[in-house]
Amino acid sequence: MINIKEKIISLLILITLSASVFSQTKVVDQIIGVVGKNIILESDIENQRLQLQSQGYYSSGDIKCEIFEDMLFQKLLVNQAAIDSIEVSENEVKGELDRRIQYFIAQIGSQKKLEEFYGKSLLQIKDEFSKVIKEQLITQKMRQEITKDLKITPSEVRTFFKKLSKDSLPYIKSEVEIQQICKYPKVEDIEILRVKERLRNFKERINNGKSFATLAVLYSEDPGSAKKGGELGFVGRGDLVPEFAAVAFNLKEGEVSKIVKTDYGYHIIQLIEKKGERINVRHILLKPKVSTQEKLCAKQFLDSVKNLINIDTISFKDAVLKYSDDKETRFNSGIVVNPQTNASAFELEQLDPDVSYAIKNLKVGEMSEPFESVDANGKLVYKIVKLKSKTEGHIANMNDDYQKIQDAALEEKKQDFIDSWIEKKQKTTFIKVDDSYKNCKFNHKGWVK
Repeated sequence: MINIKEKIISLLILITLSASVFSQTKVVDQIIGVVGKNIILESDIENQRLQLQSQGYYSSGDIKCEIFEDMLFQKLLVNQAAIDSIEVSENEVKGELDRRIQYFIAQIGSQKKLEEFYGKSLLQIKDEFSKVIKEQLITQKMRQEITKDLKITPSEVRTFFKKLSKDSLPYIKSEVEIQQICKYPKVEDIEILRVKERLRNFKERINNGKSFATLAVLYSEDPGSAKKGGELGFVGRGDLVPEFAAVAFNLKEGEVSKIVKTDYGYHIIQLIEKKGERINVRHILLKPKVSTQEKLCAKQFLDSVKNLINIDTISFKDAVLKYSDDKETRFNSGIVVNPQTNASAFELEQLDPDVSYAIKNLKVGEMSEPFESVDANGKLVYKIVKLKSKTEGHIANMNDDYQKIQDAALEEKKQDFIDSWIEKKQKTTFIKVDDSYKNCKFNHKGWVK
C-alpha cells in the first residue's frame, strides 16, 4: 500500500534527528545535484544511507540512487515553493521540532538519555536541526498545495481495496487510546532555598575569579551541556524557553545572571558572545529534589482520586479537569496525543515504557494504579492512566479499517498526481545531475537531461 519512494520519505522524516550521529563519517564531498538554486552533496546521500541502514531498511535496488532521486524531488519542491512564495513561520518550525524531540525522548526514555546519546544539550540539538526541519516543512506544505483539491470517493476506495491481493493486505497492529491524570509532587520550600543558595554561592565564586565552565562541568545537572562547561552554542530567542531567553538576551558579555527559574529547574547564565539575533551562553542548572514524603503524598492523592472515580463520586473526565496538573491533556478529558501522528491512537511500542507497563493487564475502561514517571522536561510526575480503547492486531478489512484504507487510497491518488507534476516541472526547471549518478534507474527519467 506504499511504494519504495514513499517508504524512503517517511523514514527520512522519522529519523532526521539521527543525522548528527553519522555526520562525522569521512566522505570526499562534492556537489552531485542541482535543482534551481538548491544543491545536493555526496555527504547528504551517504549520511542518509547510513541512517536507513541503521534502521534496518532494505532495498533490492541501488539505495543511493533511491535516496538521490528523493532528494532531487525534495529540492524540486523547495524550488517551486520559493517561486510560489510558500513559507513556514518560526513558530511552525519550533512546534514541529518540539514534537519530534518529544517523540524521540519518549522512545529513548528521557531527555537526559537523548542528550547523552548526542553528546549535546537539548538546545544544541534543536539548533542543529531547525534548518532541516524548516526545509521539510516547506516541502510538506508544497506537496499539500499541489494536491489540496484532490478528493476520494467511496467507489474509488472500494476499487482500491479490491485490487489489493490478499498477500499485500497490511497487518494493522494493536492500538490503544489512553487518558491520564497527572500529579507533580510538591518540592519543599527548604529544598528550593537550598538550590538557590548553592547557585548564589556559585555566582559569588565566579565573580571572585572561579571558572564558570569548571563549575558547570562539576555541578550542572544539564547532562548535554555540563561536559562542555555549560555551553549551549549559538541559539536564537525562539530556541530558548521564554524565561531563560528574557534574561540571557539582556546580559553583557561575561556577565553572570541572577537566578532564573524554568520548567527544567533553576539556572545561572553567562553570556559568552552575541552575534545579531543569536547568542552563545553557558549555564549551570540545578534541579530541586523531591522528598520521599512528597512522593508518597502525590501517590496517595491519586489513590484518593481513583477511589472517587470508582465509587462514581466524579467522572474520570471531570477528575482530569479538577485534579490533573498536565496542561497538555487537562482540557481534553486527559486524552494523550501521539506526538508521532498527532492522533490519539498509539501502537504499544510507541508508548513510554512505564505507561505501557501500567496498562498491559487493563481492560478497556479500567484505570491503572498510580505510578511514577518522568515528563518531557525530565520532571518527576505521578500518573493514573485509563485504557480508553483497544483494538487487537488484525489483517486490514473494510469494516474495521475503512478510514485507514480510505487514507491509503487517497495517498495513492495524490502520489499519482505528484508523479505527473514532477514530470511537468522537470521540463521547465534547471536540473543538473553529476555523471556518477546518471546511470541510476530513476522512477522519473527527466532528472537527466
